[in-house]
Amino acid sequence: MKANDVYRKTIKFVWLKLALGGCAIIFSIVLGLILLGISALSQNDGVMGFSLMIWLGASAGGVGVTQYYIGYLLKAGHIAVVTHLVKTGSLPEDQFAYGRQVVKEKFATAAAYFAVDRLVSGAVRQINGTLNIVGSFLEKIPGMESLVSFARTFLNIALGNLDECCMAYTFYHAEQSSFKSAADGVVIYFQNWKPILKDALKTAVIAVVISGAAWFLLMFGIIGILGVLGVPGILGLLAALVLTVLIMMVVKSSIMDSYTMVCMVCSYLQVAPTTEITFDLYDKLCKLSSKFKSLLQKAGEAGTL
Repeated sequence: MKANDVYRKTIKFVWLKLALGGCAIIFSIVLGLILLGISALSQNDGVMGFSLMIWLGASAGGVGVTQYYIGYLLKAGHIAVVTHLVKTGSLPEDQFAYGRQVVKEKFATAAAYFAVDRLVSGAVRQINGTLNIVGSFLEKIPGMESLVSFARTFLNIALGNLDECCMAYTFYHAEQSSFKSAADGVVIYFQNWKPILKDALKTAVIAVVISGAAWFLLMFGIIGILGVLGVPGILGLLAALVLTVLIMMVVKSSIMDSYTMVCMVCSYLQVAPTTEITFDLYDKLCKLSSKFKSLLQKAGEAGTL
């Protein structure tokens, strides 16, 4: 099944993430209007500055909580449903209930899910750090700067979704320990880096083009609206920048990140089930990443998840 079809069939998760982010944005706008009214009535620069600080902190906190905590758990359920669809070719009747049930059965608690995901994410960052050292060396060669910068963009997208791929593998092999499946998942990912990174390049180009166009259109649109509302120049530009950042955070985490995740997980699950693991890769990755070594050690402990 193609990634676009999987994305379309599981888009309920995207709409829910977008709705949660939208609530945070509405909260930010309403709070901003209230604080703007208070500042206008007071006609005091100190009150305006304090109101601005409150608005920035509350807006960032609201978006952060909805997108990076609640959204994090939604992503786990989304991965479970995507994995089920790719594996069986069919969707569960109630996607949200199925996602919640599978995540709970596999990890028992959100803390257990976070524990595995943090180890995988840490291992990815360390391995990516090694690749960045190579990139820094290549950047010193005349004419290589732009090429290395673009290469890092899609490598970061690909490696940034490694934890999602490994989580999908834990759902695919529900009979195994979560730590064992996650460790196997990392090895399988790097064994199949050529076809997976090929798909990552396509995804990176789409993400960069769409995000860039959306950023500029949204920024200028908000500046125009604030200008019509009579918001002062510098304050209007600052408010437009903050609102653009908040909205793009929501759009990116809800729509673009979900699309990237689905594409990478589908690409990964096309090769993972039939891959014969090269066991010497475990040692090589352990040398590159202490987090991967820790993940592998936990996989070998008795009584793991």
